[in-house]
Amino acid sequence: MRTIGLIGGMSWESSAEYYRLLNELVRERLGGLHSAKCVLHSVDFAEIEELQVAGEWQRAGDILAEAAKGLEAAGADLLLICTNTMHKVAGQVQDAVGVPLLHLADATAAAVRAQGLATVGLLGTAFTMEQDFYRDRLASHGLTVLTPDAAGRALVHRVIYEELCLGVVREESRAAYRRVIGELVAEGAQGVVLGCTEIELLIGADDSPVPVFPTTRLHAEAAVTAALQPPAAP
Repeated sequence: MRTIGLIGGMSWESSAEYYRLLNELVRERLGGLHSAKCVLHSVDFAEIEELQVAGEWQRAGDILAEAAKGLEAAGADLLLICTNTMHKVAGQVQDAVGVPLLHLADATAAAVRAQGLATVGLLGTAFTMEQDFYRDRLASHGLTVLTPDAAGRALVHRVIYEELCLGVVREESRAAYRRVIGELVAEGAQGVVLGCTEIELLIGADDSPVPVFPTTRLHAEAAVTAALQPPAAP
């Protein structure tokens, strides 16, 4: 089993989900007392969030790249950035290390395509929904990506940062997300990508009339599959 390196802390609530899922998936696949081999570098999210708001993505990328180097030095054989938004600097992180970075959007797109869908709605932070780094990555797999209107995007973003990142789950926010999902479906979305790792704390399959794609779980599944592959022949 290869060692998975986790760049986490953005937020720590979603990183805890990554850790739980990785270990549950390894136990399901190998049985017994098996658990995931992993190392975690958890950053201070307040520092990262300030850089996001200021648009200082290069500096934020530097922080994650240094974390990646440390994980590689600690024995990680592959890396995960445990947040959708910070995949904006995925290339910068990958360039800093010699081990592969498993891109979250690639794992998500593969799951969407496996269900035969072509058009998805995307929920996430404003950065993820409004900038092209994530939407274009999904589109590179042949997907059409829809996002909420301006009011919907503001609502989804606010709930993430003011509630879910703080561990707060409110029924009224779940109802609001359901309304946004319904609007995306009315526009033609055949599925909905939960493109922020915290959204899975609030929304599940029962909250949508079309399939939802929980990116945290999909990323963790891809990581475990990669970690359990036999080593390449020399």
